Amino acid sequence: MSLSPEKNKECQACEFEENIEILREIYFFSGLPMEVLKVLAYLCNRETFKQNDYLFQKDDDDSQAFYIITGKCGLLYTNRESELLIREYGQGEFLGGLALLGNLPRLYSLKALSALSCLILDRDKFSRAMQQFPELIPKMFKGVVRRIYAWENRLLVDYSACCESCKELIGVSVL
Repeated sequence: MSLSPEKNKECQACEFEENIEILREIYFFSGLPMEVLKVLAYLCNRETFKQNDYLFQKDDDDSQAFYIITGKCGLLYTNRESELLIREYGQGEFLGGLALLGNLPRLYSLKALSALSCLILDRDKFSRAMQQFPELIPKMFKGVVRRIYAWENRLLVDYSACCESCKELIGVSVL
């Protein structure tokens, strides 16, 4: 059974509005005006993954950022001997934003731990959109800097007193 053209347009419009709302909540895009969010929302794709599908693998430069709509995925570190689950991500989490800013081979793999639905934006589309609005790039970097600061602050509070090796990780915000 296929959707009528009118019903299909309604579904696309609803998805577009949902994409805008998602982007407004993501730190990476939160400082951008609505006009830009609309462009980015239009450029995003939605993709589903089956359990055990890889969204990307270590050493890939897949150039994509992912927002998890539903499901769970695991961040895996792979070496010659084993695959280690570092942490899990779930609904509402944004991953891979730095891949939009430049070529970075992945240090980890990201694997679906369940059926997974994601909103995806790739570097080429993002770059083309930013070429239209170059004055907004500093606003995006402010969002990234705030995120790094919050991460390091949380690290200080949670781990510095009890984890000697964690102290080696502190200082990212002074780079």
